[in-house]
Amino acid sequence: MKRLLILILPLLVLPGCKRNNVFTINGSIKDPVQKVIYISKVDINIPVMIDSSGISSKGTFRLRIKTTEPDFYQIGYSGANYANLLAEPGEKIQMTFNSNNLYKDYSVNGSRGSELVQMLDLKLLETKGRLDSLNIIYDKAYGETGFETRGPVIEQEYLEIVKSQRKFNIEFILNNINSLSSIKALYQKINEDTYVLYETRDLQYLKIVADSLKLHYPDSKHTKALVANFEKEMSQFNSRKLQLATSSLPETRLDPNLKDISGRRIALSSLRSKYVLLAFWSAQSRDCVAENLQLKEFYRLYNRKGFEIYQINIDEDESTWRTAVNFDELPWISTREDDPANPVNARLYNVQTVPANYLYDPEGNIIGSNLHGRNLQIKLNQIFNN
Repeated sequence: MKRLLILILPLLVLPGCKRNNVFTINGSIKDPVQKVIYISKVDINIPVMIDSSGISSKGTFRLRIKTTEPDFYQIGYSGANYANLLAEPGEKIQMTFNSNNLYKDYSVNGSRGSELVQMLDLKLLETKGRLDSLNIIYDKAYGETGFETRGPVIEQEYLEIVKSQRKFNIEFILNNINSLSSIKALYQKINEDTYVLYETRDLQYLKIVADSLKLHYPDSKHTKALVANFEKEMSQFNSRKLQLATSSLPETRLDPNLKDISGRRIALSSLRSKYVLLAFWSAQSRDCVAENLQLKEFYRLYNRKGFEIYQINIDEDESTWRTAVNFDELPWISTREDDPANPVNARLYNVQTVPANYLYDPEGNIIGSNLHGRNLQIKLNQIFNN
């Protein structure tokens, strides 16, 4: 009898294990515009389609997905119209899409991770909507009477919204430190160039999430990718600190000392006590010319508050540079390499493409690099309007 029980027990256990290695999704879509819905597994930011389901005439569908660990998924019509999920083995997920805008107009139950992911998505969607509205208002007000007063107010409001989103993500991370959803909170972006967690000190949140997930999900590819990214970021951070430390030594100090448009030689170090944007550019680059228009506005707003621009031109033809400076009426310090065929300063600053820039604080420390457009605007707002 004992031998018989031993043989039977594995049969009783194994089916249960198999059931726990899947999760199911039962869903409905109001007035679906397509007949098939797809689900993709997100393999470190790359979605890979793994299954699909037909949508019935009543708008219902069902998916049964095999998995052995929590993972990120996208479910929707296409790569541009989908909802995000964080599903675990054994979950029975219920989804209701109230319209064909699958990204934002849905409810999800039966999956705590998916509920957390939805919370992050909807909050960021709201923030982006508010910022887009402010951008429209700002662009409309630009150049109008009273913009000198109205502009900084709009910029400050923009910054406050960005700060609010950052605060939300930090609180989310601290409240869900043991969930893989905290990884999503770490890497959300306000726009293509700006992370929600954009400050250098935010590296601490990468560390605490990485440490926590190493304990709870040590074998997850997402945990391993996070740990690797944190180690890379820390290595780069330490390298920057070392560069800043060594740059203070006289023999390695980066201190351009070039002639301006009137032939007067000006050293970058002579501008200490101010925040200085060291900018490299070419008059033959459309991107540089367009950026100069933005810089003129930032210069107008912040020059009296202690902001200066030290611009180095890399064009070999001096007349091209002079014509551009005079035609565009650039109000800041405009210089060019002494020997453009051998651009020493561009090489020392490792400039690979233009426009490129470095932002210095009044003590001569580099506090930012390659800040363009809205990113530079946010940084200057932090400095001068806080």
